[in-house]
Amino acid sequence: MAAGAILPTATEAQRRGGISLVRDAEIENTIRAYAAPLFAVAGLSNEAITVHLVNDRTLNAFVAGGQRIFVNTGLLIRAERPAQVIGVLAHEIGHISGGHLARMGDAIDTASTAMILSMLFGAAAAVAGSGEGAVAAVLGGQQIAERNFLAFTRSQESAADQAGASFLEQTGQTSAGLMEFLRIIGNQEALAYERQDPYARTHPMSGDRVAVLDSRLQRSPYKNTPDTQANIERFKRMQAKLVGYLEGLPVTLRKYPESDTSLYGRYARAFAYFRALDFNKAIAETDELIRLYPNDAYFHELKADILLNQGKVAESLPPMQEAYRLLPREPLMAYGVGQRLVGLEDNSRLPEAIDILKQVTAREPDNAAAWQQMATAYGRQNDIGMASLASAERFLVSGNTRDAQGQAERAARLMKEGTPGWLRAQDIIANAKDERRRRQQ
Repeated sequence: MAAGAILPTATEAQRRGGISLVRDAEIENTIRAYAAPLFAVAGLSNEAITVHLVNDRTLNAFVAGGQRIFVNTGLLIRAERPAQVIGVLAHEIGHISGGHLARMGDAIDTASTAMILSMLFGAAAAVAGSGEGAVAAVLGGQQIAERNFLAFTRSQESAADQAGASFLEQTGQTSAGLMEFLRIIGNQEALAYERQDPYARTHPMSGDRVAVLDSRLQRSPYKNTPDTQANIERFKRMQAKLVGYLEGLPVTLRKYPESDTSLYGRYARAFAYFRALDFNKAIAETDELIRLYPNDAYFHELKADILLNQGKVAESLPPMQEAYRLLPREPLMAYGVGQRLVGLEDNSRLPEAIDILKQVTAREPDNAAAWQQMATAYGRQNDIGMASLASAERFLVSGNTRDAQGQAERAARLMKEGTPGWLRAQDIIANAKDERRRRQQ
């Protein structure tokens, strides 16, 4: 997995004990599909939803910076059905609609993801893109976040419960999944602090709160509404992918033995073999998925990622292009194509790479890996001014304001005054100075 991959970058901050934010187009789109109806009835903009996956085994989810949803991979793996994930999302959206995040300050609404994480976790956050296309943000100071961020009062938690239940009812969904998840959290409160999942610590429970929500559930006409088949399909694929990639080959083969020839079984094993560096078996499982489901973009993406990780850049380009053809509005698919065009080291393909990477950054201005690839492409064209400007953009969204300012100043010296690039460099310089000033206050 690369362009849409769960491939966290191991940086120094991560080695010191941080955790990583990872990118995956399919899982992000699944969470977005679950959340979109809830945002709509909450009067929030579906178009503004951004999803961030935290590569951590514990149960946790939170919202920050307007309509940015952060979900731990552990929560997605341990959930038993879609309604539980959707219930958690409904509760978190209840916090947004209730204005419970206002105390975090207005600045967080316009900050980059890395800056948000730096503010929330009390430590520097870095966003990086690896040669394999990983896009990761390293988080630190998690215990600070656990104690301070989302440390809402029980009244706010209850209000978020009720708002979430209302959103679920308005979309014809049951709040039973939310109740099931809250019971899991309630059972953890008896555990020692260090053994609790973060969600249990940041979302304190009470008997009254559960009783009120349960009473509402019993009266709801949607109490026994089952998960839709579409949501179940998304859920099973998401879990198969996460288990295969994160849980290791032995665990995956226990859950999805080779006798399981379902889509989910093959999908999970393909990722597990990929992670175990058994590329022949990974390709075999993936090729069979493509044969059975030729119009599934994510299977072509997976094949492209396996080939790329074998160093077969040229061979990985056609399946990545096919994935992008099937999902032309998906920025991570576009990024995968641009990344491979740069990786070909064929300078004649660089203009094509730059064009597609510009499309990515237009849709995702905080995609640090895309800015990095663009800087590389411009550098190989000897356009040092644009290379410096792209590097400045990368450092800015990574929260590295000092290097952002330095690269922007270099770009400005190399560009004609008044040109769009020069003006953008001035903006970055000003933004970097303002951000450092804010941090010092």
